[in-house]
Amino acid sequence: MTQFMDVHHGMKGITDDRLKQVHRADLAVEKEEGVHFERAWADPESGTLYCLSEAPSAEAVRRVHERAGHAPDEIHPVPLSIW
Repeated sequence: MTQFMDVHHGMKGITDDRLKQVHRADLAVEKEEGVHFERAWADPESGTLYCLSEAPSAEAVRRVHERAGHAPDEIHPVPLSIW
């Protein structure tokens, strides 16, 4: 499986509670699409939200987010990473 970083715009003023709510919505349906969301970050000032996932495809990531009610604006594969 490949890692993906997806980006959502237009969430200006997002709070910690709202970020948790959005992430929980993804977790509720991720298994049905074979996706695992690992982490999410947000910048309330710019309204940008980032999600890191492991998935069979970018389309699977998109389907989870759409089903959870917040389609991503961008999805990028992350073929290399170090921890």
